[in-house]
Amino acid sequence: MRPAHLAWRTPRSSNEGASRRCAEWERPITASEHSAAPTSATTGTHQQRDDGGELTGAVVIVALVSAISGLLYGYDTGIISGALLQISDEFAIGSGWEQVIAASILAGAVIGALVCSRLSERLGRRKTLLIVATVFVLGSLAASLSPDPVTLSLSRVVLGFAVGGATQTAPVYVAELAPSAYRGRLVLFFQIAIGVGILIATIVGATESVGWRVAIGAAVVPSALMLLLMLRLPDSPRWLVKAGQAERAREALERVRPPGTDVSPELHDISQLVEAERTAKTSGWRGLREPWVRPALVVGCGLAIFTQLSGIEMIVYYSPTILTDNGFSDSAALRVSVALGATYLITQLIGLAIIDRVGRRRLTLITLPGAALALIVLGTFFVTGNSGEAQVPYIIATLITFMAFTAGGIQLMGWLTGSEIYPLATREAGAAAQSASLWGTNLLITLTLLSIIDTIGTGQTFWLYAAFNIAGFVFLYRRMPELTGRSLEQIEGRLSDGRFTPADFAGAR
Repeated sequence: MRPAHLAWRTPRSSNEGASRRCAEWERPITASEHSAAPTSATTGTHQQRDDGGELTGAVVIVALVSAISGLLYGYDTGIISGALLQISDEFAIGSGWEQVIAASILAGAVIGALVCSRLSERLGRRKTLLIVATVFVLGSLAASLSPDPVTLSLSRVVLGFAVGGATQTAPVYVAELAPSAYRGRLVLFFQIAIGVGILIATIVGATESVGWRVAIGAAVVPSALMLLLMLRLPDSPRWLVKAGQAERAREALERVRPPGTDVSPELHDISQLVEAERTAKTSGWRGLREPWVRPALVVGCGLAIFTQLSGIEMIVYYSPTILTDNGFSDSAALRVSVALGATYLITQLIGLAIIDRVGRRRLTLITLPGAALALIVLGTFFVTGNSGEAQVPYIIATLITFMAFTAGGIQLMGWLTGSEIYPLATREAGAAAQSASLWGTNLLITLTLLSIIDTIGTGQTFWLYAAFNIAGFVFLYRRMPELTGRSLEQIEGRLSDGRFTPADFAGAR
């Protein structure tokens, strides 16, 4: 989450305080607000700056770059699922090496998320994404040409750096350049593109005539396209202002706004926001250690960890391996992967469409028990020996049911909360810490899953992950407040007052 994946809203009128300005700038825009008429700031309701309001070709390219990076994330992490069947045969390796190869991209992602968080602050979003795109190209080529499992694993670590860097930087970049009326929708392209990438990866994997080297190397094409597109784009005006390059920030805004737009008010608001961040007492990584910030860090990182302990990676990375080890043919197992990839994408779209109406907390708590129950049923099939050919349709249906509950629920939250749960001045550090928690848990699961299955059995492993879903439900029920419909100002205010429990956020908004 994943990374700040929500829109940053244009601040209120200039006579309001800096803290209010900061909070309103970054509050997610709801669908109804896109069409709402601005009202007076003196009434306490929102008023948006006129930032051009129209899509330009440059903004579309910015959104396309973000979508490509999301697609590469989904494709590069998902392609290993089907490729492992061929890789294990070619290199004559067992489950230990399979785990290392699958997990190596995640080790790189942890490093990439943390390093690129720093790079984007020091070098700017544009230069960081140029580095990420270059690493995507080099990593894809190296992985596809690997002569042995060691080289393949190291190449996927490099590829993982790009994946982690993309999740950390691309959504922020598009959010800082898009006009306010379209910002939320354009940023969501990243989340949707992840599902598209996973689906394409499963389709390629199911096409058994495509060798694993070609399948992995194919990622060079979108990676190179991302690199070429980035060369045409400006840097984030917000970063340029922070770097003391106000004139370049003005030029950047003029490039992405319709011709003739007066960008001075927007530039002024950016300057006010940057100044508020600069003078904040609680900021950066040190700010995360403040006692009043800690509840947000616990909820954010806990949520990130449970998105992975839900079992999603077990299914995305290893479902063909698990199914073939239990009597499924390679073709049948790969077709199941395609169905799971399609389910992931469809239910993500459904979840994104209803999340603001149902609520983040409520949607998570509704779907987690369904995911747990599906894993319990799956485990029972295997533990009781009812995993033969006659039960195949039921096993597939249960796998799809699990994917629907988890992809349309908790999987939406891991990246989402990083952009809204932390105070403004610690938001980037908090999102990086949350992203590292997510990737680190993913790495641990991927490195141990097949060994756990070998030790305790397939069915018992499904039961173990069902227990993780139940534990996640209890944790989130007790700790996660309902943030839907709350401005970032309100969230930070409750946090600073020491009122950050679900009960503190209940009732009228």
